[in-house]
Amino acid sequence: MTQRNTIARSLSEVGLAAWFGGSLMGAVGVNGAAAEVDPPDQRARVANAGWSRWTPVNLAAIGAHVVGSLILTAGNTGRIAGQKNVPTTAIAKTAVTAGALAATAYARALGQKVIDAGDVPVEAGTNPSAETPAEVAGAQRKLNAMQWAIPALTGSLLVMDALMGEQQRPNQAASGFVQRILPDSLAA
Repeated sequence: MTQRNTIARSLSEVGLAAWFGGSLMGAVGVNGAAAEVDPPDQRARVANAGWSRWTPVNLAAIGAHVVGSLILTAGNTGRIAGQKNVPTTAIAKTAVTAGALAATAYARALGQKVIDAGDVPVEAGTNPSAETPAEVAGAQRKLNAMQWAIPALTGSLLVMDALMGEQQRPNQAASGFVQRILPDSLAA
Protein backbone atom coordinates (compact mmCIF):
# COMPACT_ATOMS: atom_id res chain seq x y z
CA MET A 1 0.00 0.00 0.00
CA THR A 2 1.33 3.42 -0.94
CA GLN A 3 1.45 6.00 1.82
CA ARG A 4 1.34 9.69 0.96
CA ASN A 5 3.22 12.23 3.05
CA THR A 6 2.13 15.40 1.27
CA ILE A 7 1.59 17.48 4.41
CA ALA A 8 4.82 16.35 6.08
CA ARG A 9 6.80 16.83 2.87
CA SER A 10 5.27 20.30 2.42
CA LEU A 11 6.13 21.30 5.98
CA SER A 12 9.69 20.09 5.51
CA GLU A 13 10.26 21.67 2.10
CA VAL A 14 8.49 25.00 2.64
CA GLY A 15 10.14 25.42 6.04
CA LEU A 16 13.57 24.66 4.59
CA ALA A 17 12.99 26.96 1.62
CA ALA A 18 12.09 29.84 3.95
CA TRP A 19 15.08 29.13 6.22
CA PHE A 20 17.45 29.08 3.24
CA GLY A 21 15.92 32.03 1.40
CA GLY A 22 15.54 34.22 4.47
CA SER A 23 19.12 33.66 5.57
CA LEU A 24 20.47 34.39 2.09
CA MET A 25 18.32 37.49 1.66
CA GLY A 26 19.38 38.69 5.10
CA ALA A 27 23.06 38.29 4.28
CA VAL A 28 22.77 40.07 0.95
CA GLY A 29 19.87 42.45 1.55
CA VAL A 30 19.51 43.34 5.22
CA ASN A 31 23.18 43.36 6.21
CA GLY A 32 24.29 44.95 2.95
CA ALA A 33 21.58 47.62 2.94
CA ALA A 34 22.56 48.73 6.44
CA ALA A 35 25.78 50.12 4.95
CA GLU A 36 23.69 52.72 3.08
CA VAL A 37 22.33 54.27 6.28
CA ASP A 38 23.70 57.54 7.66
CA PRO A 39 24.77 58.20 10.35
CA PRO A 40 27.00 55.14 10.98
CA ASP A 41 25.67 54.68 14.52
CA GLN A 42 22.23 53.82 13.05
CA ARG A 43 23.45 51.08 10.68
CA ALA A 44 23.43 48.31 13.29
CA ARG A 45 19.97 49.44 14.43
CA VAL A 46 18.61 49.02 10.89
CA ALA A 47 20.15 45.57 10.42
CA ASN A 48 19.04 44.51 13.89
CA ALA A 49 15.48 45.67 13.23
CA GLY A 50 15.32 43.60 10.05
CA TRP A 51 16.71 40.48 11.71
CA SER A 52 14.44 40.92 14.75
CA ARG A 53 11.40 41.00 12.47
CA TRP A 54 12.60 37.88 10.65
CA THR A 55 13.42 35.85 13.78
CA PRO A 56 9.86 34.65 14.62
CA VAL A 57 9.19 33.76 10.97
CA ASN A 58 12.52 31.95 10.79
CA LEU A 59 11.73 30.06 13.99
CA ALA A 60 8.38 28.96 12.53
CA ALA A 61 10.08 27.91 9.28
CA ILE A 62 12.72 25.89 11.13
CA GLY A 63 10.03 24.29 13.30
CA ALA A 64 7.98 23.35 10.23
CA HIS A 65 11.05 21.84 8.58
CA VAL A 66 12.02 19.82 11.65
CA VAL A 67 8.47 18.55 12.30
CA GLY A 68 7.98 17.63 8.64
CA SER A 69 11.35 15.89 8.51
CA LEU A 70 10.63 13.88 11.66
CA ILE A 71 7.27 12.74 10.28
CA LEU A 72 8.91 11.77 6.97
CA THR A 73 11.63 9.87 8.79
CA ALA A 74 9.06 7.95 10.84
CA GLY A 75 7.08 7.18 7.70
CA ASN A 76 10.15 5.92 5.85
CA THR A 77 11.86 3.80 8.52
CA GLY A 78 11.50 0.67 6.40
CA ARG A 79 13.11 2.32 3.39
CA ILE A 80 15.82 3.88 5.54
CA ALA A 81 16.66 0.50 7.07
CA GLY A 82 16.22 -1.60 3.95
CA GLN A 83 17.40 0.37 0.92
CA LYS A 84 21.11 0.63 0.20
CA ASN A 85 22.57 4.16 0.45
CA VAL A 86 19.45 5.63 2.09
CA PRO A 87 20.78 5.27 5.67
CA THR A 88 23.96 7.13 4.68
CA THR A 89 21.96 9.96 3.14
CA ALA A 90 19.62 10.13 6.15
CA ILE A 91 22.55 10.27 8.60
CA ALA A 92 24.32 12.93 6.53
CA LYS A 93 21.13 15.00 6.34
CA THR A 94 20.67 14.74 10.09
CA ALA A 95 24.25 15.90 10.69
CA VAL A 96 23.92 18.85 8.30
CA THR A 97 20.57 19.78 9.88
CA ALA A 98 22.20 19.78 13.32
CA GLY A 99 24.98 21.98 11.94
CA ALA A 100 22.48 24.42 10.41
CA LEU A 101 20.51 24.57 13.67
CA ALA A 102 23.69 25.20 15.67
CA ALA A 103 24.88 27.88 13.23
CA THR A 104 21.48 29.59 13.34
CA ALA A 105 21.37 29.56 17.15
CA TYR A 106 24.94 30.86 17.35
CA ALA A 107 24.18 33.64 14.85
CA ARG A 108 21.14 34.63 16.91
CA ALA A 109 23.25 34.81 20.09
CA LEU A 110 25.87 36.91 18.30
CA GLY A 111 23.17 39.16 16.88
CA GLN A 112 21.79 39.68 20.36
CA LYS A 113 25.22 40.97 21.47
CA VAL A 114 25.08 43.56 18.69
CA ILE A 115 21.49 44.48 19.60
CA ASP A 116 22.39 44.82 23.29
CA ALA A 117 25.23 47.23 22.44
CA GLY A 118 22.73 49.83 21.22
CA ASP A 119 23.60 52.53 18.71
CA VAL A 120 27.28 51.99 17.93
CA PRO A 121 29.02 53.00 14.70
CA VAL A 122 29.52 50.14 12.20
CA GLU A 123 30.22 49.85 8.47
CA ALA A 124 27.30 47.47 7.84
CA GLY A 125 25.24 44.77 9.53
CA THR A 126 28.19 42.39 9.86
CA ASN A 127 31.12 44.72 9.23
CA PRO A 128 32.64 46.78 12.04
CA SER A 129 34.28 50.15 11.54
CA ALA A 130 37.38 51.49 13.29
CA GLU A 131 35.04 53.12 15.84
CA THR A 132 33.07 49.95 16.64
CA PRO A 133 33.59 48.77 20.24
CA ALA A 134 35.78 45.65 20.41
CA GLU A 135 33.07 43.30 21.74
CA VAL A 136 30.62 44.34 19.03
CA ALA A 137 33.32 44.16 16.35
CA GLY A 138 34.16 40.60 17.40
CA ALA A 139 30.50 39.57 17.27
CA GLN A 140 30.13 41.19 13.84
CA ARG A 141 33.15 39.36 12.44
CA LYS A 142 31.72 36.05 13.60
CA LEU A 143 28.30 37.01 12.22
CA ASN A 144 29.95 37.74 8.89
CA ALA A 145 31.01 34.08 8.67
CA MET A 146 27.67 32.75 9.98
CA GLN A 147 25.65 34.78 7.46
CA TRP A 148 27.21 32.63 4.70
CA ALA A 149 27.45 29.35 6.65
CA ILE A 150 23.69 29.17 7.24
CA PRO A 151 22.61 29.42 3.59
CA ALA A 152 25.44 27.05 2.62
CA LEU A 153 24.20 24.46 5.12
CA THR A 154 20.50 24.90 4.33
CA GLY A 155 21.27 24.88 0.59
CA SER A 156 23.08 21.58 1.14
CA LEU A 157 19.93 20.27 2.81
CA LEU A 158 17.91 21.24 -0.28
CA VAL A 159 20.32 19.24 -2.44
CA MET A 160 20.09 16.27 -0.06
CA ASP A 161 16.30 16.43 -0.25
CA ALA A 162 16.57 16.25 -4.04
CA LEU A 163 18.83 13.19 -3.70
CA MET A 164 16.38 11.55 -1.31
CA GLY A 165 13.57 12.19 -3.79
CA GLU A 166 15.60 10.44 -6.48
CA GLN A 167 16.21 7.51 -4.13
CA GLN A 168 12.43 7.04 -3.89
CA ARG A 169 12.01 6.42 -7.61
CA PRO A 170 10.71 2.88 -8.11
CA ASN A 171 13.79 1.72 -10.03
CA GLN A 172 16.13 3.17 -7.39
CA ALA A 173 14.12 1.72 -4.50
CA ALA A 174 13.91 -1.74 -6.07
CA SER A 175 17.62 -1.95 -6.91
CA GLY A 176 18.49 -0.50 -3.49
CA PHE A 177 16.55 -3.24 -1.72
CA VAL A 178 18.10 -5.93 -3.91
CA GLN A 179 21.61 -4.56 -3.30
CA ARG A 180 20.93 -4.53 0.42
CA ILE A 181 19.84 -8.20 0.46
CA LEU A 182 22.32 -9.76 -1.96
CA PRO A 183 26.09 -9.85 -1.49
CA ASP A 184 27.94 -7.22 -3.55
CA SER A 185 29.25 -9.86 -5.99
CA LEU A 186 25.72 -11.06 -6.88
CA ALA A 187 24.00 -7.64 -6.99
CA ALA A 188 26.31 -6.29 -9.70
